Amino acid sequence: MMMATSWLVRSPCAAPRLRLFCFSYAGGSAGAYAQWQQQLGPHVEVCAVQLPGRGARMGETPLTSLAQVASAVADVIARQGPLPYACFGHSLGALLAFEVARCSHRLRLPLPLHLFVSGSDAPAARSGLRQLHLLPDAQLIDALRQYNGTPAELLEHRELMALVLPAIRADFGLVETYAYQPWLRLPVPLTVLAGRDDEHVAGARLAEWDRETARDSRIAWFDGGHFFVNEQRAAVLECVASTLRQLPVFTLERGTERMAS
Repeated sequence: MMMATSWLVRSPCAAPRLRLFCFSYAGGSAGAYAQWQQQLGPHVEVCAVQLPGRGARMGETPLTSLAQVASAVADVIARQGPLPYACFGHSLGALLAFEVARCSHRLRLPLPLHLFVSGSDAPAARSGLRQLHLLPDAQLIDALRQYNGTPAELLEHRELMALVLPAIRADFGLVETYAYQPWLRLPVPLTVLAGRDDEHVAGARLAEWDRETARDSRIAWFDGGHFFVNEQRAAVLECVASTLRQLPVFTLERGTERMAS
């Protein structure tokens, strides 16, 4: 039985064979994945993760520990029923997806069939982080301009920014206070997505993701900067869809259909 929860935002899916849990970047919300269900078709149920203090949960107090968030989400995923799943995360979301998978592994919960980590250095290779979550509001807004992920009209709207800055600050705090802990490699294949012009992610540090998996890993490059995931949405979705189509939940069924014919 699938559990209803404020942690997940999803649209009806006609014939789901797999769930894709999606984690947003800092300052984003579940709405970042609003169009993914239509593009990924009737067999992939897109479940966008909504953190406290974001989107429809804006009135709730944000969590301040990435480990605490990962533990809560791992529990939510485990209670969604037996359908196989994969995880996709961009930037902050990549770290969250990774730590949710590791938390599930430690607790012997079902693991994702595939992990997509986008727009993020490998967790063990991160260094020299700016403490943006400690900046005064005006300086934090200036820093957001450098990422080119927040509409300029929103950054200039003082009242709206006063509403969303606490959640944005909390998101940066999750990233900037995150302390990587070495552990077992995940028995989960990994796809790393990266923007060729992303000034916030170093190409050399992307290769370090390979150390986090005992299975296959690859890097998929896209045109664009840190928010290539939005700028190149069609190409990103095709990468995700083509990778998911190779998972056993789809390939085994195709094999059965060929045998029956």
